[in-house]
Amino acid sequence: MFPRTSPSPRPAPRTRAGGGPRTAVPPGAPDAPGGAGPAAAPRAPSAPRAGRRAEGAWGWLFVSPMVLVLGVFLVLPVLMALWVSLLHWDGQSNPFGGQAKFAGLDNYRALLTQDGLDRTLFATSLRNNVYYVLLTVPLQTAVALALALVVNQRMLRGRGALRTAFFFPSVTSSIAVSTVFLFLFQGSGAVNTVLSWLGIRGPNWFNDPRGVLSLLLGGLGIVDADHPAGVLAHHSFMGLSWFQWLSGPSVAMCTIILLAVWTTSGTFMLVFLAALQDIPRELEEAAAIEGVNRLQMLRHVILPALRPVLFLVLTLGLIGTWQVFDQVYVMSQGAPGNTTLTPAFLSYSSAFGDADFGQGAAIAFILLALILTMTALQRFLFRERAPRTRRPR
Repeated sequence: MFPRTSPSPRPAPRTRAGGGPRTAVPPGAPDAPGGAGPAAAPRAPSAPRAGRRAEGAWGWLFVSPMVLVLGVFLVLPVLMALWVSLLHWDGQSNPFGGQAKFAGLDNYRALLTQDGLDRTLFATSLRNNVYYVLLTVPLQTAVALALALVVNQRMLRGRGALRTAFFFPSVTSSIAVSTVFLFLFQGSGAVNTVLSWLGIRGPNWFNDPRGVLSLLLGGLGIVDADHPAGVLAHHSFMGLSWFQWLSGPSVAMCTIILLAVWTTSGTFMLVFLAALQDIPRELEEAAAIEGVNRLQMLRHVILPALRPVLFLVLTLGLIGTWQVFDQVYVMSQGAPGNTTLTPAFLSYSSAFGDADFGQGAAIAFILLALILTMTALQRFLFRERAPRTRRPR
């Protein structure tokens, strides 16, 4: 028999810096050599729900004055106008007292589906405004970007004076600028005088209802602008023939387009200029070291960096061009031949000229739906796209 020996004492467990015992861990655990690293710190306890509710209540309390102001002066008038668009109201009685005749969707049907003068005028205003948007928004965006690129040159002298000169038309009263354009584009105005020096006989700008595209096609001998035939003349949409839809903006509308581009490019120039100054200089220097030219720099460096700002400028331009009113009111009031008529001016003339406030409000809400649709489509086109991953062969 072997003598019985007493067991050796076990080593005391190691303690942490905080004083607590350290338990043994298996190999490969976070604390073991060669493991994944130190253990994650315990998550801090979340704030109690009562505290978060109190913070939310205080937040609503602080913003409640502005919410109240927006509700009274913005949301409530929009809802009142929506109710008016469902009435036959002449503006002489209380539309909320039951004295006005309820029309339902008759005002919208008269503008969109029923044959008549109302739909023809509304379709004409839409056609004019579509051409106004298609020409004004790209032109003012391109001119604003070009001006911003010019005044952003670091070696350019007099940059401050140029910025002021380019921005000055934007802060000038639109009524005053429209009046000046009336004098410039008269039959014997300064524009036609300059054209006569070049041997060109200028048109009577604000009295010429002919479409620019129809004049161009007629000059090339493709169509007869005075007597169109075929599909263009015998098919119609919303009361207008296809030739009327495709004839392009009138000469008078082109004058208003020039005015809009001249007065809005300065504002968007400042927006582009602020974005250009935020582009890191190292990015441009790295591209220059790679040997890219100016066109490649604009296409592959500057424009991708300006993508959010470009979306902002196009959205603001789209909204502003669909709401054009003051230039039309001062310069033409829809003449000649309703070729400068726009939905905003038609809404005003229907309500305050013809005393049909229901139809005027209906035009305004159709215009609102068009603006929201165009903005959503533009947002979809300018969305950020994830890079495509190539599938392994």
